[in-house]
Amino acid sequence: MGKLNFFLGLQVKQSPKGTSICQQKYIRELFKRFDMEASKVIDTPIATATRLDMDETGSPVNQKMYRRIIGSLLYLTARRPDIVFSVGLCARFQSNPKESHLKVAKKILRYLKGTQDLVLYNPSGDNFNLIGYVDADYAGYLVDKKALLGWLTS
Repeated sequence: MGKLNFFLGLQVKQSPKGTSICQQKYIRELFKRFDMEASKVIDTPIATATRLDMDETGSPVNQKMYRRIIGSLLYLTARRPDIVFSVGLCARFQSNPKESHLKVAKKILRYLKGTQDLVLYNPSGDNFNLIGYVDADYAGYLVDKKALLGWLTS
């Protein structure tokens, strides 16, 4: 059967030194799907001062397209902890997305364009322990003032 090379959007490279996993091809396909191939790269997925709310007065956008973007980004979050917070924030507005919400979702895609070459690498033979990761927004959600917290441990 051979070594695993590609599985569910993951590119896997195995060698005697270790295993690397990336999603470069999946991210490139996202840019084609959402017609963002010519977009510019940005350094962060979301500005720290960004506060999204229901935006009652904003102009509505195509709900199906917004949900497709968010669904694609949610799939990436399993291996990209750097976008978990910002994607989770955008996912809250899928029932009635406005232009401001779409703008933030597209910023996340532009961030991914600049980081699509990032790789998760697990060296073989070494004890690889992931200690932890925390991303918190203490009551920054303007709609209900609830806190958002995420973490990862091994």
